[in-house]
Amino acid sequence: MFQEISYYLIGGLPLIVYLGIVVFLLFFLTALIAFLRKKGKTKISVQWHFRLAYLSIVLGSVHLILGIFSYI
Repeated sequence: MFQEISYYLIGGLPLIVYLGIVVFLLFFLTALIAFLRKKGKTKISVQWHFRLAYLSIVLGSVHLILGIFSYI
């Protein structure tokens, strides 16, 4: 079942690839917000940093579970 979900093709690539890309982008944006706030170049709220961090962790966990359970 997990293999079917993980390797469901969307545009020729498996779902797990797209999920990994989204997780990477979320982690990058989270770090970018912290970096820009530290330099004083943005006024984005710290709340957005935490929201993106939580979302990154949740989606990263889903990505991990799909990746591991597709081989078990």
